[in-house]
Amino acid sequence: MNGTATATSDLDVTVLLAGSPAPYRESLHHGGRPVELFVQTEETLEFFGAEERVRRRPTTLRLIAQSHILVDRDGSGVRLRDSFARLLADGPDPLTEAEVRAARYRSTDLLDDLLGSSDADERLAIAATLWQATADLLVTGCGRWTGDGKWLHREMVALDRDAGTDHAGGLGRGVRCVGAGDVAPMATAVLRVLDLFGGRLFDGFRVAGPA
Repeated sequence: MNGTATATSDLDVTVLLAGSPAPYRESLHHGGRPVELFVQTEETLEFFGAEERVRRRPTTLRLIAQSHILVDRDGSGVRLRDSFARLLADGPDPLTEAEVRAARYRSTDLLDDLLGSSDADERLAIAATLWQATADLLVTGCGRWTGDGKWLHREMVALDRDAGTDHAGGLGRGVRCVGAGDVAPMATAVLRVLDLFGGRLFDGFRVAGPA
């Protein structure tokens, strides 16, 4: 419904019940098309929405906020869609200083692993993880939602469009270049993101264990 469907996309359908057997999720085919059923109550929707705001990964928030309502006997569909749309538009809470430092350290550590590796398959595996970590730092550090795979890429593209940058393109090209044997473009793209948040971080990074 948001214009990004492909030939292999499934149809996400949310069903709102008053109680049992909700909540559950079921995958099936209908008319030859893959369908994901998300059977929820208002309480479970609110629970998952609050949980996703903490994790900054708005799967349910986006699903409800961008939904096309098929049946709404009591107005709850419109009410929930409007509420979740406001939460989605508000964005996540900003990263704490500790979260920024942890994210900088992770990207720095992975970048060092990449630069130090001489195994082609190992470099490619590291580059994929480094792409995720650096993209996550970029979007959450800029006050946006994060995600996995295509959703994280789309968040970067939206950020680039608004800011006039090309971080999504740079990181994507970096991964492809690592696959071709050249790690320099990936290092450049990662450092460009790190520099937005204080640069590389290794010395002095400390995490206290449980008391």
